[in-house]
Amino acid sequence: MSTPPPARRRPERVYPPVIALAKTSFRVLGIRTRLEGLENVPAVGGGVIASTHVGYTDFVFAGLAPWEAHRRLTRFMAKESVFRHRLAGPLMRGMHHIPVDRAAGSGSLRAALRALSEGELVGLFPEATTSRSFVVKPLKSGALRMAASARVPLLPTAVWGTQRLYGKGTPRDLSRGQTVTVRVGEPMEVTSADVRGDRLEVTTTELRRRLQDLLDEVQAEHPDTTDPRYRGAWWLPRHLGGSAPTPEEADGAPRLPRA
Repeated sequence: MSTPPPARRRPERVYPPVIALAKTSFRVLGIRTRLEGLENVPAVGGGVIASTHVGYTDFVFAGLAPWEAHRRLTRFMAKESVFRHRLAGPLMRGMHHIPVDRAAGSGSLRAALRALSEGELVGLFPEATTSRSFVVKPLKSGALRMAASARVPLLPTAVWGTQRLYGKGTPRDLSRGQTVTVRVGEPMEVTSADVRGDRLEVTTTELRRRLQDLLDEVQAEHPDTTDPRYRGAWWLPRHLGGSAPTPEEADGAPRLPRA
């Protein structure tokens, strides 16, 4: 790949203060963050952060890794409806995140490619929706296609612990002393040939394998997994002794009552 361009300069009046507020909130709530694999985050140039998705706050924690590594900001792709929310909308726009209109996705794709070409990091969740089984779901190919088109590295990233804080169809748990882990894997180089024809399925399978391996690693080392008090907990996957639905059950599993 050619030498990556520096990220474009534009006013960042909202994003850094939001990060500072988030970190303060973590301290108040006693949330410990483990940021691992920071050496895999490029110091300059474009890159696609492809993250696992287990909770609604995943993007907050996934974005901390590039910030702590090199003070880099990540532009996350999110549903367009979030940008119309009276509270979240101004923040999302102020942080220059990228709205995704699923009925007209070409505009968001162009915006993401433009950001990558200008040396920025773009983040998205290839599973598209949160995994209620806490196992990586089948992936959409958008992250791979963007990385190939922009000729930038793709960074597989696992986030774990957010499902207990605020997940889909589960109780919110803001009890003190929780841990959220983010691990950035080795960059994955994706060429145009990797996303054409039969190769696309092979490349997508490889990305899913990398994401699952990262998730398996952080789950195995997480305090919730190793603490015998939490055996059978809803926030742990079935294969680790939890009571989350299996991947086969997840689509039709009833939602747990909110606390």
